[in-house]
Amino acid sequence: MEFISGIKEKETVSIYDIILGGDAVGNRETGIAMESETVRLNGAIHTIRDMSEFAFIVLRKQEGVVQCVFTEGSVSFDLKSLKEGATVEVQGVVAKEDRAPNGFEIRLTDIKVLSMPSYDTMLPIPISKWKLKTSLETKLSLRPISLRNIRERAIFKIQEGIVRGFRDFMFEQKFTEVRTPKIVAGNAEGGANVFKLEYFGKKAFLAQSPQFYKQTMVGVYDRVFEVAPVFRAEKHNTTRHLNEYTSMDFEMGYIDGFEDIMEMEQSMLDHTFKFLEKEYSKELQILGVKLPDVSKIPTVRFDEAKQLVSEKYDRKIKNPYDLEPEEEILIGKYFSEECGSDFVFVTHYPSKKRPFYAMDDPTDSKFTLSFDLLFKGMEITTGGQRIHNYDEQVAKMVERGMDPEDFTDYLMIHKYGMPPHGGLGIGLERLTMRLLDEQNVRETTLFPRDVSRLEP
Repeated sequence: MEFISGIKEKETVSIYDIILGGDAVGNRETGIAMESETVRLNGAIHTIRDMSEFAFIVLRKQEGVVQCVFTEGSVSFDLKSLKEGATVEVQGVVAKEDRAPNGFEIRLTDIKVLSMPSYDTMLPIPISKWKLKTSLETKLSLRPISLRNIRERAIFKIQEGIVRGFRDFMFEQKFTEVRTPKIVAGNAEGGANVFKLEYFGKKAFLAQSPQFYKQTMVGVYDRVFEVAPVFRAEKHNTTRHLNEYTSMDFEMGYIDGFEDIMEMEQSMLDHTFKFLEKEYSKELQILGVKLPDVSKIPTVRFDEAKQLVSEKYDRKIKNPYDLEPEEEILIGKYFSEECGSDFVFVTHYPSKKRPFYAMDDPTDSKFTLSFDLLFKGMEITTGGQRIHNYDEQVAKMVERGMDPEDFTDYLMIHKYGMPPHGGLGIGLERLTMRLLDEQNVRETTLFPRDVSRLEP
């Protein structure tokens, strides 16, 4: 009888093994630890550059690309039978080569084909180019192929790093990670922008937000967070909207005020960007990203922000209750010019534009103890303090023409006791978009879902 008793060591090596001698956790110092050694490694053929007397076969692996040198006579293999996209296992001698990716190349002695693609002539897009010079629609329609491009891959490694940094920070701050339902009976945010489902004869919706559940869990764990998809049935077709996106949420109890939430986010961003700089320097370099300074973030009241940009940029205030995209851009510009900051917290949004669970400012109930965080003129975060008192929450529902009976389960948390609490949600794709200076949020979404796209 055979048993499974752990991961078996493979004969093949990784890029990190070659550079660090198997210590992939160590510092990535210059020098090639396995120089002159014969190694075996596997990967996908990223490109083939035939130079007549010899050829460069570039393999794509999870850590990057490896330059392999094919010389007639050294390998008993027909080079012309290889295609881009084929997966192979190669053997060869490691040689230091400063001009090659990662500072080394493999001089081949053997090639073993693991799988061969079935296309006839060439890939539909040239993924080996440094930057894909094709339309966004083409890239998205051919997503399984376009994501193999080195720069495209780097985008989503950076996004991975953002989530890792967020999670690490939340755990350091004693938050508990939770998983909340995405098929729900109620509508957390209000409005009609929900996807309706038929659920065994009952009405159901795809969750717009984990709001009700993360507030519920504050009554259990005090501090909770989640990274998960949310769904908005908005018929926007803009460069900043998606119908499914990833929200990084946290909710925390026993706060002194909504400022505690902003302080937590500023510290999280500072931690995350330092984490990216340490662990994702390669991807940052590939994409030419300079991380912003978030050691301190300015704050401004909503009404004051509108007035400041109106005066400085000679723009008439059209809507006193909300920020238009152009106003967000100008607010970002103002604080970049005046404070040297790419970020700004805009606080005290009007009550009529915030959900029913937002706590009103006790000094002026026309405004709420809430905020948005703008990054280079785009809202990436919405947050604030929530109502925790049962009677206050019911009163605000009734004032808005809502029936509290429709929210019995949600109101249970207030009825049986909740601490002062608040939280926020961060749009992962928008944050990535702004960090990388992309012009369309679909560029930083693996498989975008919008009003016109449901595939691939």
